[in-house]
Order: sequence, then C-alpha cells, then structure tokens
Amino acid sequence: MSEAPKTILDIRNLDISFKTNAGIVHAIRGVNIDLCKGETVAIVGESGSGKSVTMKAAMGLLDSNATVNSGEILYTYTDDHGREQTVDLLKMPKKQLRQQINGQRIAMVFQDPMTSLDPTMTIGKQIMEGMFLHKNMSREAAKARAIELLNLVGIPDAEKRFRNYPHQLSGGMRQRVVIAIALSADPDILICDEPTTALDVTIQARILELIMDIQKKMKLSVIYITHDLGVVAKVADYVDVMYAGKIVEVGNVNEIFYEPKHPYTWGLLSAMPDLDTEDDRLYSIPGSPPNLLHEPKGDAFAARNQFALAIDEKADPPLFQVSRTHFAATWLLHPDAPKIEMPRELQDRLERARKEVEKYL
Repeated sequence: MSEAPKTILDIRNLDISFKTNAGIVHAIRGVNIDLCKGETVAIVGESGSGKSVTMKAAMGLLDSNATVNSGEILYTYTDDHGREQTVDLLKMPKKQLRQQINGQRIAMVFQDPMTSLDPTMTIGKQIMEGMFLHKNMSREAAKARAIELLNLVGIPDAEKRFRNYPHQLSGGMRQRVVIAIALSADPDILICDEPTTALDVTIQARILELIMDIQKKMKLSVIYITHDLGVVAKVADYVDVMYAGKIVEVGNVNEIFYEPKHPYTWGLLSAMPDLDTEDDRLYSIPGSPPNLLHEPKGDAFAARNQFALAIDEKADPPLFQVSRTHFAATWLLHPDAPKIEMPRELQDRLERARKEVEKYL
C-alpha cells in the first residue's frame, strides 16, 4: 500500500486586509489550502477573488498597505543536513524569506514575462543570478546550468539565446525564460500566476505541457492561479474554487468538473465556450462580485445566485463535506435544504465532456 502524499504547503485560516483611501478592504477571509509533494493544485475564480493575494502572502510579496490579521502558512522541507523542517512563512523576517525561501525553495512564474525580465540584462545573466545568490556557483558552472535550463524549457540554439536580451525573443520564448529563471535554484514549489494569459492559444498549450513535463522530471509541487477552467482541466490534481476572498468549493479535478456542488462553480463551468450546445448565446454569471469594502452579510454569492435560499442572506455557509476530498460552502447541501440539482444544460455539457475524455483515454 503506497504512502499518502506528504503535505508540503499548508495554508490555514489566512485572513488579510488592505488599507485603502476608501477604507479597509477585507480581501482574504479565512482561506485554507493544502499542497502535497509532487501534486498540482489550481486556484480558480474571477479577477479580484483573492487568488494572487493568497500566494503573494506565501512569497512575502504583499503590498505595504496589507495586514495579515490571522492564519499561518506552513512550509515543510528537507534542509541541507537532511532534516525535515516546518516553518511559518508569515512569521519569517522578510530578509530571511528572501534569502532562504524565495527562488531557492518556492519560485513564482508571473503572467507577463516583460514585467518579470530586466530589459537591460541578457537572458543568461538573469538566469544565473539565482544560482549565484542561492547556490554559490562559479560563473562557469552557472553558465553551463543556465544553458541546460534553456534546453530544458525548449529554447532552440540555447548558447546563442543565452547572450540575447528579452526584446529579441517572442512572447512564448520570454515565458520559457521566466520558467527557466524560476527553476534555476531547484525549488520544491512552483507557483504559476496566469502563466499563459499573454500568449496565443497554441503557445499556451506548449507552455502548459512544458510545465507538466518539467514537474515530472524535477518532482515539483505546482500551484496554478487561473480563471481559465480549460487550463485547470489539463493540469490540476485538485481544484480550489475561490470567490470574494474565500474558498467556496474544493475537490479533485474530476469532482469539480463532473460533480460540482456550488452554484458559483456551476456558473464558471457554464461560462466555458461549448461548440456542441444548441444555445448560440455565451452564458455569463449575472451581476458582479461584492465590494469587500463593505463585507457582505451571509453568503457573498447570494445576490448573484438564482438558487439562493432565505438563509443565504443571513448566514455564511460552512464547508459541507461531499466526499473525503470534496467540500462546498453552500446551504444547498444542508440536510434540510430543498433538493436542487445543477442546471440540466450544464449536466448535459459535463456528460458530453466526460464521454469525450473517456474516448481519448
């Protein structure tokens, strides 16, 4: 019997506010996320739901107007002496976090490579920086490793590209360079924040396949931050659906895609383009996310939820357990709630998707 995967990152009851000119924005409201060794977790939701803020907290990259009200981000790793260590990243001094964790153990790939790369430095020099800082490598060894990484991320003629500047590469090539930089210090965890947003569809697919291939070779644990459910279906083992600063549904990728329980997840899946539908209109979730300057009473999704119950206006639902790995924060799962199924059209769509997947498998 194989051992259960070991948890490498454990985010517990994370609560973050931002001080703005308009008032206090309660952006993250009790978030819990688990990442196990070698697995991929996707955090999905609309813009402004708190996906990036959650992971920036783990990297110590929160803006100066942010306040962590409560919670912990526990990272478990094996130190240079072979001993297992667990640290709370929120309690580490920023300088220590930069020197010991960022880049070396947890690396991040941002969505726009042009804002991540220094236009005045060659590609090779930018890849070698992390090796000098974290690995104390000689220039010769760092150069050899940088060229090796450029080959690993699929950049042709790596020795020539090593001497290029960012503006001399295409968008897809620049994103590959950003991935090479993230991998330069052999991290345990790779956080990908919308890594394919700025790229065309064919390049997106190649980048996703590249990250999955590298994950297998380097035994990485990966977190994807995305609003694209197509990306989620392709890469994730587990999915956390986020809305208004909270996790509203969590499960493995099959549970979220084929047996979703939260009306918000139903809306996200319904909004995906589908060539086989008879309806020529593209569905969108009605309304807008709540303004967290004025924290909603009850369920934050109630105003946009056609299946909302009276209790949704009064009390925020807890996470109800659906299976060992599947939980959803909706009062529809309460034993006393009326039995409401997902929309018939969405059921048909998910069944078509399931059959399509089974055909290729």
